[in-house]
Amino acid sequence: MAYSGRMYLAHFGLAEAPFAITPDPRFVFLSERHRDALAHLMYGIGQGGSGGFVQLTGEVGTGKTTLSRLVLEQLPENVHVALVLNPKQTPLELLETICEELHVELPGKRRSMKVQVDVLSHYLLQAYGEGLRVVLILDEAQELSRECLEQVRLLTNLETASQKLLQIVLLGQPELREMTSRPSMRQLAQRITARYHLMPLDLPDTDAYLRHRFMIAGGSVFPFEPAAVRRLHTLAGGVPRLLNVLGERALLAGYVHGKARIDAALVEQAAAEVLAPESSRRIRWRWIAVSVASLAVLAADWLWHSGAF
Repeated sequence: MAYSGRMYLAHFGLAEAPFAITPDPRFVFLSERHRDALAHLMYGIGQGGSGGFVQLTGEVGTGKTTLSRLVLEQLPENVHVALVLNPKQTPLELLETICEELHVELPGKRRSMKVQVDVLSHYLLQAYGEGLRVVLILDEAQELSRECLEQVRLLTNLETASQKLLQIVLLGQPELREMTSRPSMRQLAQRITARYHLMPLDLPDTDAYLRHRFMIAGGSVFPFEPAAVRRLHTLAGGVPRLLNVLGERALLAGYVHGKARIDAALVEQAAAEVLAPESSRRIRWRWIAVSVASLAVLAADWLWHSGAF
């Protein structure tokens, strides 16, 4: 479909695009899983956290960055945050970035590891004395090198007799769980005080998500038929970012064809235009794998209760 305008908004009674992929806080939809993840983050960062690490993982597009933004908005005034968005740095560069985020001035032009750790340690002790909490949030943490992860772990050694001086939040894709579960990372893993893996939306949450965003954008008559919602859910795998991409394209297709209702065929057309063939196959096989695994569990449960084992 070559048409790329946004004149479809008036066609569906919308004031703005409902499925933009920019992280507009007005459109935030918190499923039960997102609320659980947010609670884990807030607990780990707040008084429930005893220092060390909080780990949040999830597939690309499931909402980790959105949750981190919500966390930043909800933190009390006595919490100072260093947010690192680019993990592909050397340990020395990472320390420098942390100091810059916390507005810690480094003396002179000397940039050795020892100088930066000493300055950071002095800052953390001073913050502790003033009743402040300091939090380091590392986004895309699965991209951190082993050397950077080790340096970050060593930062948790900065402590008083009763409390660690730095709380660290690791946000990352599922690979981060694999990294921190390796035997070589056991020292770091033992310091993770809260873990949460953010799963994609299920079908009811997908429906609620689409309706929520459509309503926030000014729509009053939800245009997606039940079969279209089911198809969107399957094609996107319940991933919010993919739901946005497919939902936007499906509305555009509906406008171009002069339809007020979006059916499954229009969703398929949208998917053919925006999803790479390999992505569609990968999502399809993932759902097949999940279905087979679920059937296997049910079969094993039936055999157990029937006395076959």
